[in-house]
Amino acid sequence: MVLFYLAASRKVLPKLENNIEKTKLKSTSAIKGMLAARVLVAILSLSLLLLAWGIDFSGLMVLSTSIITVTGVALFASWSLISNITAYFILLTNVAYRRGNFIRILDGDNFIEGYIADLGPFSMRLVTSERETLMYPNNLILTRPVLINPKSSWGTMGKVTAKPLDDDSIYPPEKKKTAPNKFT
Repeated sequence: MVLFYLAASRKVLPKLENNIEKTKLKSTSAIKGMLAARVLVAILSLSLLLLAWGIDFSGLMVLSTSIITVTGVALFASWSLISNITAYFILLTNVAYRRGNFIRILDGDNFIEGYIADLGPFSMRLVTSERETLMYPNNLILTRPVLINPKSSWGTMGKVTAKPLDDDSIYPPEKKKTAPNKFT
């Protein structure tokens, strides 16, 4: 069990730390993420150690399976705060969502766009081109289509509208009819 803790702290946590460094987050966000990861590894190691020592978990098994079931539902329910924390760890390890990237979040017919300023346990802070600050929940970023560094800016917020097409762009230009040449 101690070997599990040492392996996790020597192999997994440094990889997580490298991914966090690549995201260019503020040091406070990175410290919070690493602290939470270390606490999870320590709790898992302690529970494995207690299991190896022969602690009777028969009464705790029903309680723990109930807690795991409720936690599993809470992790992936879109209305849960725990789902925001789970999404935080997913976004923390994803290099595409690093600080300074310009993103456009499409939500049905609406959109929001801005620069990623910070990533917190519950929400991502976006700064728009008009210097407004938007807080967008982490779990919604994972469930909505997101364009990272789009080619053009549509504005801060608004409705997605179809761009009118020109008739010339749909149909190829017709050949002009000319009189037959007598000399050919």
